[in-house]
Amino acid sequence: MGKVWIADFFYTTCPGPCPMLSSRLTATQEKLGDRKDVRLVSISLDPAKDTPEVLKQYAERFKAGPNWLFLTGDKATTHALVQTGFKLAIAEERNNPEPITHSTKLVLIDREGWVRGFYEGVGQDQTEQLITDVDKLLAEKP
Repeated sequence: MGKVWIADFFYTTCPGPCPMLSSRLTATQEKLGDRKDVRLVSISLDPAKDTPEVLKQYAERFKAGPNWLFLTGDKATTHALVQTGFKLAIAEERNNPEPITHSTKLVLIDREGWVRGFYEGVGQDQTEQLITDVDKLLAEKP
């Protein structure tokens, strides 16, 4: 069947929480080890600046392995995905040092595409709970 996903939303020029969020995913990736049916998916909120080449460099900076995907796409579609698909906050403010304000949650998605949990991506480290919950999803019969 499908994979278990851990998703986050970020942008590469973010002066605030995004580098911390990506560092948390680096640590999560290390703790996941060789679990083959798990993907990390980081989705850019700034497709105008986050080209595939920029995302590739960002991925290298955070030591992303082959199971960590960095995606970009149409801005309106991506923002709708955040708000209506994942029910997370996002707002844009022009002329602000942090022009895109967004949730820093990590989202756990099961093999069927259902959201199964939200975890702190910047604050309290919930990595151990996230890994435990990933293992529970991996053990479920498809």
